[in-house]
Amino acid sequence: MTNNKISLVELIKIFAQYRNNIIVNIKHLQEHYQRTGIKRVKGVRNEDGELLQPWLRTENIDNAEYVGMGDFQFNRNTATINMLIKRQVKLAKVEDQTPAIEVAGLLVNDLNSFKNYTIVSDGKINVKSLQVKISSKKAFDLLKEKGVLNAEEFDFRAEHTIQLDNLPLVAANSRYNSIDGLFNQLAEIKVLTSIISAHLRKESDLFVAGQLDEFKKHYLSKNIYINFPTTNEYTDIHEALANGTLDSRLSYKIDIGSQDILNLSKFPSANKFLNRMYRLYDKFTGEIIIKPSFEMALNENLAFRHRLLSSRTKITKVDELMKPIFDDFLGLEPNGIVVDILKKVGADSLAQLLQEKQAGKQIGKEEMVGALTAANNKLEQYVENIYQDKIYPLVFYIGCTGVLPEEMEAKPMTAEEAAAKYPNLQFSKNEQEGTFFAVGDSIISIYAKTEYFSKLISAGVDD
Repeated sequence: MTNNKISLVELIKIFAQYRNNIIVNIKHLQEHYQRTGIKRVKGVRNEDGELLQPWLRTENIDNAEYVGMGDFQFNRNTATINMLIKRQVKLAKVEDQTPAIEVAGLLVNDLNSFKNYTIVSDGKINVKSLQVKISSKKAFDLLKEKGVLNAEEFDFRAEHTIQLDNLPLVAANSRYNSIDGLFNQLAEIKVLTSIISAHLRKESDLFVAGQLDEFKKHYLSKNIYINFPTTNEYTDIHEALANGTLDSRLSYKIDIGSQDILNLSKFPSANKFLNRMYRLYDKFTGEIIIKPSFEMALNENLAFRHRLLSSRTKITKVDELMKPIFDDFLGLEPNGIVVDILKKVGADSLAQLLQEKQAGKQIGKEEMVGALTAANNKLEQYVENIYQDKIYPLVFYIGCTGVLPEEMEAKPMTAEEAAAKYPNLQFSKNEQEGTFFAVGDSIISIYAKTEYFSKLISAGVDD
């Protein structure tokens, strides 16, 4: 091993680049893995606390020693990196192990299950090493050049142990992009994504309602992902802490906001905001619909109007950001903001349909659901790209070092000091104990939060 050690973040970028040329010894990983969260068990609890287990279970199609290198995911608020491993599984009845072959007209004897392995947890290495095989000489040469391989010659049959716990988490000379203007951009997309997701909660662009019901009975999502109900293994958290089943640690959360809105968690769901600010009514009878939701908005016989607000209603900066987006989407006060967002992310189909709808054209439900689904995917990918390029590296650096990068000069503020200087900010109980930095037009928040995790003698990773 050379002394020219790269950072763990740089190494993970190489893993991601060559993920199709690297396989991981999954048995070694499971044997040495330590859980970082609360253990969940499949099933739901009844009123007596009794665990009712699903009538189906998953079985690995193979018992392979190696699996493909997973997708690496940075946490948006902590110095945490997860590796998402995919395994091929089949569904079988718990009662007699009979396999489920077909559901709602689809063959389901070859499904994928996904499991996260936490590589870094709150700035601390959780997986000390990975045992891998490498099929690409180019990948081998690069990893050797970076000082993480001992082998002299490339051998695709050889297994290599790559130590992670002897690497710096971030490079000392890391540089970070400006985050000016990012929060408002992310906030607008979050609001629009929330509206679209609320429309699609029970809709699919591929399957009809009966098929979705069958998927649900078989613990499958509308995207054909396995989705078993789960619950905590304990029934009383205080008892679990007392008997040592659970332990706790402090986790440091890093959030990015503006001088008016502290972070994205301040935004209510689309349906909650809809209930607060709008009314849904039947266009022909005038009847008001109690508890309106965006799922109902796909019914052409229904329409929205503004709700008459009482003088006691306090309009916040969150309301001021959300309302123009809702007004535009609902066609109540067209202002072009929704179309601008959609065109920015390449969701031209939905932009066109919304413009036609505002012009009085009737749009079929299937066509609208298809456009909403495509737009949702585009919006999510656009946001993920912003996080990958500009926010993940910053959050990870702060979470690992406990300080802001050198190029971000800002004095720390308490919640009281931040509130005095920026009176529109609202603080939760946890946030009131935090530290805040004004960086350009943004506010970076750092605050502690208690996290609980299951104490295990060995890995005990569930498959």
